[in-house]
Amino acid sequence: MPAGPPTAPILKASAQDFTCDLDLSREEVAYLLDLATQVKAFPAPYADALRGRSLSLLFEKPSLRTRLTFELAMKQLGGDSILNNGIIGEREPLQDVARNLDRWTQGIVARVFSQATVDGLARWSRVPVINALSDLYHPCQALADMLTLREHFGGLAGLNLTFVGDGNNVAHSLMLSAVRLGVNFTLATPPGYLASPDVVAQAAALAETSGAKLKLTTSPEEAVAGANAVYTDVWASMGTEHEADARRKAFRAYQVTETLFALAAPDAIFMHCLPAHRGEEVTDEVIESPQSAVFDQAENRLHTQKALLLMLLD
Repeated sequence: MPAGPPTAPILKASAQDFTCDLDLSREEVAYLLDLATQVKAFPAPYADALRGRSLSLLFEKPSLRTRLTFELAMKQLGGDSILNNGIIGEREPLQDVARNLDRWTQGIVARVFSQATVDGLARWSRVPVINALSDLYHPCQALADMLTLREHFGGLAGLNLTFVGDGNNVAHSLMLSAVRLGVNFTLATPPGYLASPDVVAQAAALAETSGAKLKLTTSPEEAVAGANAVYTDVWASMGTEHEADARRKAFRAYQVTETLFALAAPDAIFMHCLPAHRGEEVTDEVIESPQSAVFDQAENRLHTQKALLLMLLD
């Protein structure tokens, strides 16, 4: 934890891009969390860190937290950003988009439907590409979540984090980030909505190295019992809205209610990446309770993304 204003140069990330969680090493993620804490506590020394640098924001999906926190992060670091909405590669080839943007700006943030789009931008761009959400990963959210957990509990190793719901992009990034930082991770999903086997295999290998425990179950009660943090997400994400009715039936028993949350540890916190569909995946009583950390997570998107931009662009 920082004790005062910065005194050392910022560590440059070893990878150019942040297309998925594993682009940063475990050591780099730990450093990023320390840097985010530093920037959050002492913003003034970083106010000109990215002066003269610009960031392209490419958004195929609507956004509140992701767009505003990246725009604010660049402004508060002395840089600038510019937004373009629309499907990437629809009006002109993706490789042309990437090679235009890297002539004008020093980084690209992409919020997209397909991971292949992020990977394609990274392949063709000469400047860093950041995954601001794809169908497979939500790595920027996971960084904010790890910072939020650390703030609430004073550390990460040995914590028990449970995700209840769909084995989706948020679950993937949480799983990967948690286990390699020593956080025990349990995923409770209905049959047919499991996480990607490839991501689970990666997480299992990381857990063996860190000593964290990884558990998959179909029982929300078993998963939540004794958890330090209970996390959920919408049942039908953008792109799966046509499955909403079927998903409501499949996920009915996975709603985080006061009864389910009461099975967690006495000091447990509730987490959600937002936006939330209140009355579906979580009840109002839980998300509005004193144990809810959802707005701490949202705030920390700003600080962890500042740290990420400093490591990639500075």
